[in-house]
Amino acid sequence: MARDHSPKERQRKQLERKLARRASYDRILIVSEGSKTEPSYFGEIRHAYRLHTANVAVHPSELGTAPIQVVRYAKELFEFGDKHKNIQQRAFEQVYAVFDRDDHGSYFDALQVAESLDGKLKNDNKQFVRFQAIASVPSFELWLLLHYEDIQHPLHRNEVMRRLKIHIPGYEKGATRAFSMTRERLSVATQRAKALAAQFNARTEPEPFTAIVELVELLTHLRAEIPT
Repeated sequence: MARDHSPKERQRKQLERKLARRASYDRILIVSEGSKTEPSYFGEIRHAYRLHTANVAVHPSELGTAPIQVVRYAKELFEFGDKHKNIQQRAFEQVYAVFDRDDHGSYFDALQVAESLDGKLKNDNKQFVRFQAIASVPSFELWLLLHYEDIQHPLHRNEVMRRLKIHIPGYEKGATRAFSMTRERLSVATQRAKALAAQFNARTEPEPFTAIVELVELLTHLRAEIPT
């Protein structure tokens, strides 16, 4: 039988290839407190490592920037989806809520709620979903600063910003291209963040801590799992 080279047949085969690629590794939803810096940072990683947008979705919270609002929006977006964002209901294996300690009153509540949701929600394949808080003490910028300094003691977020601007002149909250500006020092930051995590955790404030390293390692290692 002759092959069907019609436009519809080509489109069908292209769709099949896309679906196969999506199924090759976990679908990940990232919801952030920040509306620019974090989405841009993780979006850069997605682009740099050629991760499929259907597998790695990154969106800022639309309920507010308080940690509990970030967690609630992550749960809501997972459960109900959003057709305007091309997010289908329960279409993920892993969900991450990214937020800072700062001076947020709901910080510890957010940690507790995220922990209570882990392994309790089911996705569209009837699998239990990983739901994790990705917290930083005092802020996301600590992760960036670790690319340049080995922080071992508590710092106020203003001091973190002051030091970071020494290494990245002109850096401001909401900046873009943070990943490309720091990428060459990624291995150093990873080692330092893991050393902090061996001593502290998200609840041992004001000690410095960031779980951003976990999410970065997850994303940067996904590429090796994609069939070539």
